[in-house]
Amino acid sequence: MDNSLNLTHITLSGYVEISKYRYLYFFIMFAVYVLIICSNSAIVYIICSHRDLHKPMYVFIAALLLNCFTYSTTVYPKLLIDFLSEEQTISYSACLLQFFTFYSVGGSEFLLLAAMAYDRYVSICKPLRYAAIMTKKIVTALLILAWTVPPLHISVLTILNAEAKICKYDLNGIFCNNTMYKIYCLSSRSVTVIGVVALVDLVILPMLFTVFTYAKIFIISYQSCKEFRRKAAETCFPHLLVLVSFSCLVLYDVIIARVDSDIPKIARLIMTLQIILYHPLFNPFIYGLKMKEISKHLKRCLPRKK
Repeated sequence: MDNSLNLTHITLSGYVEISKYRYLYFFIMFAVYVLIICSNSAIVYIICSHRDLHKPMYVFIAALLLNCFTYSTTVYPKLLIDFLSEEQTISYSACLLQFFTFYSVGGSEFLLLAAMAYDRYVSICKPLRYAAIMTKKIVTALLILAWTVPPLHISVLTILNAEAKICKYDLNGIFCNNTMYKIYCLSSRSVTVIGVVALVDLVILPMLFTVFTYAKIFIISYQSCKEFRRKAAETCFPHLLVLVSFSCLVLYDVIIARVDSDIPKIARLIMTLQIILYHPLFNPFIYGLKMKEISKHLKRCLPRKK
């Protein structure tokens, strides 16, 4: 690795009229970040502090919300610093770290959603064998896989990126995501191949497994009684909403990296903000409001009107 890596700085040029609206940007994003931290932490605390929620489904939800916390912390603190800075730059080593963390957490998200789909399938379609299948060892193994497989994939990409030659020091974005590939002199075949492998392993296969599993659940529930259908919809619908939401954000990320550079700057900024705004806010509200057991404990924590 080049010794000048830490001395190389990349300019983040994706901001729009930041000198004019810097304080507005700062206060809006700071408020959003605080809301993300508080809402995700509240649901995680409720799950951890109530023994009746110490079940695989809620453990996976807590893991998913911890992912949201990490996902936001990867981007928001640097954004807030940039809003108040005269120059929006980032060292190349910090850029690589942000890239690594951002996509590692993103990959974990899809694997956790796949694990949750499997848990729901066993719970709804094989209820008598649920306790024997979804043991603590299995849940722990699924969590370890979800949190180790993506970093292993993304670390290879990050190392190859660190060794690539930079020809541009201007990144058309507000943080280090796929747009990084446009600053390199040449596109590496090995990076492309490993990127495709990571996309298949961390996004496409888990998504197909999740969709297939829920489709099977809905087919079985359709053939069952009304009460069974209600239970299936009640527990599966929030997970499907989160899957659709996050899949759209991944699509945004791919579009941002691949579209031509002549796309209006404000449109690019808005598309980028979709990636970091909706999902971390969306998850805790979906699980807090739609999951009956979590919602019940959440209401008890709120002050009651006299």
